[in-house]
Amino acid sequence: MYAILDIESTGGKYNEEGIMEIAIHRFDGHKVVDKFMGLINPEREIQPFVVKLTGINNKMLKSAPKFHEVAKRIVEITEGAVIVAHNAQFDYRILRTEFRRLGYDFQRKTLCTVDLSKKLLPDAESHSLGKLVRSLGIPMSDRHRANGDAIATLKLFKLLLDKDSEKTIIKEVIREESQGELSPTQLDIVSDLPSETGVYYMHDKDGDIVFLAKTKDIKKRVNQHFTNVGQLARKLQKSTKKVTFERTGSELIAILKEYQELRKNKPKHNTLTKKKLFSHVLNFSKNGETLINLDIVKTRFQKKQNIGFNGVPSAKSFLKKVSAEFKLDPISLGLDVSNEHLQKDSLGEYTSSDNATEFNEIVNSIYHKYSLLGKNMALLDKGRQVGEKSFVLIKNGKLQGYGYVELNHQINNIAILESIMTPILNDENTVFIIESYLRKNNKIKVLELIPTT
Repeated sequence: MYAILDIESTGGKYNEEGIMEIAIHRFDGHKVVDKFMGLINPEREIQPFVVKLTGINNKMLKSAPKFHEVAKRIVEITEGAVIVAHNAQFDYRILRTEFRRLGYDFQRKTLCTVDLSKKLLPDAESHSLGKLVRSLGIPMSDRHRANGDAIATLKLFKLLLDKDSEKTIIKEVIREESQGELSPTQLDIVSDLPSETGVYYMHDKDGDIVFLAKTKDIKKRVNQHFTNVGQLARKLQKSTKKVTFERTGSELIAILKEYQELRKNKPKHNTLTKKKLFSHVLNFSKNGETLINLDIVKTRFQKKQNIGFNGVPSAKSFLKKVSAEFKLDPISLGLDVSNEHLQKDSLGEYTSSDNATEFNEIVNSIYHKYSLLGKNMALLDKGRQVGEKSFVLIKNGKLQGYGYVELNHQINNIAILESIMTPILNDENTVFIIESYLRKNNKIKVLELIPTT
């Protein structure tokens, strides 16, 4: 649990400042579950430069509650939560100073989004809140007012959680939370999970990830782990003390996240897949001939990656599909039509290899449609909430990363998408994952992009 905090102070000498406005958003890692905000009478003068910066003056604060009147509410909304702020050291110090004046020792764990952004967004030109969120395309209003800055910090923190593929933030928070505490029951764990698409992480008592996987229904899948009787289920039931999750909205993003994070985290109860996820490729080659040949070849005999498949039956099924889609003679594709109920006369409607020029043009069209080679595009899918879209960015045929945009966001600009995306390392397996997913799913919208120069 996190408490996203922003404070506007009166300014003045060190430890003599007072709080004149505060905003706190209690955030469970996925949504805001409580919030508190408002002006506070600091019972001291506001420095002139602060008035000019924030627009808050002494007259506005005369009828506002004093800090001791809201102190209990602040304690309650931050109870059991990690305080998150941009330059957390400053906000936390000011808050503790106000409580100390009341004779109360206020203590909470803190996370600083300046430090996190320096680690996870090292190439940003500036790590000041205003410039950073603007460069990331995060909308911001009421700059230098507590709630405006708190909302911007919240959106930035969500982005940082997405980019933290090694899960260092969550693991550290869990490790600190679980010290000296009993783990919740499995029933409690499952009850807090959503029935949504995403990736779930099963942690041991030290916060380390012992198992992770993608699923279309997080609650159902974790419940199966806790109720199954197999060897893996027993191991997970014994070692799991907490389950965290990330909604992805998009199933494709869930698959890509699972692939990447298995290799980064290497959970001890996951079986890491073989080097290649595909066993065969459909090889497009001329081999010195005029006609393009389509051959199903085992990957170990193929240095250059063409379109990958997990087995010969899958490759043949694809050939049957494109034969019908592009009106190509199935015999010319090496398919056995004896059991396909095709009338011999009907084959005249298909382009055969006898017409080499037209046949090659169609084969090239197939490769262009179903291969990522050289393409610049964004694959748009469902987001995690209403008013949001997910995207997977492909540049020059290579996977760049994924991210989320609001519906009114400028999504046809590669530079903007690159600034807000979570990077994923491109390799032959991610190419296979995306190409095979696109072959089976036509609900994803493909947006062609023009690369920036």
